[in-house]
Amino acid sequence: MSIPPPPGPHQPQEPRTPAQPPYPNPYQPWGQGYSPYNRPAPVNSLAIASLVLGILCCVPALGLLFGLIALGQIRRKGERGKGMAIAGSVLSSAGLALWVLVLATNGISSFWSGFKEAAHDHGSAYTLTKGECFDAPDGSLEGVAYDVDKVPCAGQHDGEVFAAFKMPGPAAYPGDEKVTDVADTRCYALRYSYAMDVWAVPDDVDVYYLTPTRESWRYGDREVTCVFGSTEDGGSLTGSLRNDGRSLDADQIAYLKAVDIENKALDTQPVDDPDDDLRASTDWAVRMAGALAEESRLLRAHTWPADARGPVAAVAKEVETIREQWTRAAAATDADGFYTAYDRIMVLSAPGRSVTARKALGLATTPPSDGAGDGGRDGGGDASELEV
Repeated sequence: MSIPPPPGPHQPQEPRTPAQPPYPNPYQPWGQGYSPYNRPAPVNSLAIASLVLGILCCVPALGLLFGLIALGQIRRKGERGKGMAIAGSVLSSAGLALWVLVLATNGISSFWSGFKEAAHDHGSAYTLTKGECFDAPDGSLEGVAYDVDKVPCAGQHDGEVFAAFKMPGPAAYPGDEKVTDVADTRCYALRYSYAMDVWAVPDDVDVYYLTPTRESWRYGDREVTCVFGSTEDGGSLTGSLRNDGRSLDADQIAYLKAVDIENKALDTQPVDDPDDDLRASTDWAVRMAGALAEESRLLRAHTWPADARGPVAAVAKEVETIREQWTRAAAATDADGFYTAYDRIMVLSAPGRSVTARKALGLATTPPSDGAGDGGRDGGGDASELEV
């Protein structure tokens, strides 16, 4: 798997290169000195290795290679072990054919699963799971990742895994750009189910991801691992960023689920400005208007504690007012019309009402430093240009 910066985003990790087989010494070894006794010729060690590997069928290609080399050495040096070399070569050839058959069928997924199980206790980046924290060998969440050190989330760490998903796709690798695009989109959306209160996430934290590489894809690797990490050079995280159903009460969850609908819509902001692609911007405005309508509905439908009813109702009213401006932006026929509505949205999106409602519900009350907040005010929209 890899740790790219998103193209927008970051890059896949290369699987380890297996160690090279121990080829025989390329120089002619010293011969035995004169002895008055008749000694039997030694048994070729590679012939023994070939037979063992052929019987075990664990590394058939290496067993076949050892067998062929052993036959050449036996012929040149007069050593014993020809039968073992032949038997090892035959068994290894059969094992190699079986491996090819398995890798050409659905057995390839089983192979990858077995690999991950074997690597689970050895700090492999392929085995990170949701809720785990880790340190990268060089402290960076960019580039290629082979091994990581899993550490307790309570202390300092480089990354925290908040989600993982499998990419569907054909047998052929879809390409680095496609993989990182999917990882970027899905990971940003999935962060809300792990860190529901984005106001509680530090400003220097962003989304990274581990992705399959072209090589690991051939062996059945389809998993993308989503990670929180610091954007500061040499920065780290302290403590878990997890806040979900395990730590929040029903009212807090109801509020965050409502405002996160808008956050997810904000994340779909197009790359191009309205001047360059008006249609993309108006389509985004349609999504925003729909998200705000659902957010308002949820805020008004829930039965809030007495001291939170007024503040939450004020947030719902603000959301409805902002929704009207998104509807106007969606109907814009030129870039100027879109900007007029958008500027009005920015004026209306003050975090004050959200702070009051959050305080009543016991949620974080410090808005993100970028000025974002609940509902169009709760963060989102800024896709990281970093990738794991």
